Amino acid sequence: MASLVRHVTIDCADAYALGSFWARVLDTSLGEDDEPGDPEALVKAPGIVLLFVTVAEAKTVKNRVHLDLQPQDRSRDAEVERLRALGAGLVSDHRRPDGTGWVTLADIEGNEFCVERSAAERTA
Repeated sequence: MASLVRHVTIDCADAYALGSFWARVLDTSLGEDDEPGDPEALVKAPGIVLLFVTVAEAKTVKNRVHLDLQPQDRSRDAEVERLRALGAGLVSDHRRPDGTGWVTLADIEGNEFCVERSAAERTA
């Protein structure tokens, strides 16, 4: 049997703070035993488990791997606004006049991620 991806690990300056941000993004919570100051924080959501690990080194370049989000119960544009209200920053906007495209945002530590159209928007 091939290997399975257990979780996606993200190095960061503050595992609890960044994990809390992503828990809100994914509408879930941190692990029961995660506390402020812990060196690791775990976020479990349908289809993905994210592990945040505090490291001494700062982020210095563009991510080599990033997450693409597809909203489930709202439009891409509504999701972008929700995420910006949570503290995400706008990196670049690739939305096209015909409704296609995506928006690249950065989380509270500058890690890039994209927001695509919802499934409903793709079929419309």
